[in-house]
Amino acid sequence: MNSKKSIEKVLLNVIEDNLNKVQQQFDDYQKKSFPKRSPEFFCLELNGEAGELANFEKKQWKGRHIPHENFSDEAADVLIALMNYCNARNIDLGKAVNNKIQKIEKKRKKLQSEGKEY
Repeated sequence: MNSKKSIEKVLLNVIEDNLNKVQQQFDDYQKKSFPKRSPEFFCLELNGEAGELANFEKKQWKGRHIPHENFSDEAADVLIALMNYCNARNIDLGKAVNNKIQKIEKKRKKLQSEGKEY
């Protein structure tokens, strides 16, 4: 077994073992602490938070100093909004990510066999 395959397998196992637990804790916290919201609300929130993160990146790219804490805060907001969206839509994020990585790897390996990059 080559090291890349081993790394992929470890990643998939970590995702499967842990992401569902994290997602469930977010769901429990959301339900206990906040009013029920629709998937559409969380989708809009997710896009808003991603937009705020992108705005900081744009400002830094243009040469402005942005404190690292701003990136950290917005990245956390994106993750929280994503968890809430997935829970509201009944999406098993661990399973979805696991499936997506497997699709990516299949395509990446095909391209690699043709001498191309993904």
